[in-house]
Amino acid sequence: MKRVFDFSLAFLGVIVLIIPMCIIGAFVKITSRGPILYWSARVGQNNTIFQMPKFRTMYLQSPVVATHLIENPDRYVTSIGGFLRKSSLDELPQLFCILKGQMSFVGPRPALYNQEDLIGLRTQAGVHVLVPGLTGWAQINGRDDLEVSQKVSLDSYYLIKQSFKFDIKIIIKTIFKIVQCEGIKH
Repeated sequence: MKRVFDFSLAFLGVIVLIIPMCIIGAFVKITSRGPILYWSARVGQNNTIFQMPKFRTMYLQSPVVATHLIENPDRYVTSIGGFLRKSSLDELPQLFCILKGQMSFVGPRPALYNQEDLIGLRTQAGVHVLVPGLTGWAQINGRDDLEVSQKVSLDSYYLIKQSFKFDIKIIIKTIFKIVQCEGIKH
């Protein structure tokens, strides 16, 4: 049932948001040199690597690490990138990953391929069996403000408590967090 829900909602989302996504893409292209999308190697279900797209929010020569690990990350963010990150609009291309089954609407956020500490702790906790999500329990309970161990603890809680009702609760809370730009550092 979760896969049917994910596919249906992502399909509807792509139809409704295709024009706004094209407009965002145009702004990304106009405001900085380089491709519209940034493809990031991410860890998916059972620790498989997949390519996850985002609207590019950073300049081309930016370090390929989690933003919170970069000293003075704002210097790498493009003029439109800050807005796209704060509003989470940079995440919209991930709807296509949901359509392909690489991601779900709700699950642990996919780790970067080089976040070995997060990957290791998630594997120990059994969280790696989950399909990664566009949003998740950790996302609405701290997002960028959480330490790795806290994220894994929240991901483990989701693993135990996951249900359709819980997913709907997380999606609704995510909308409120996005509107408030809460928990986003960069």
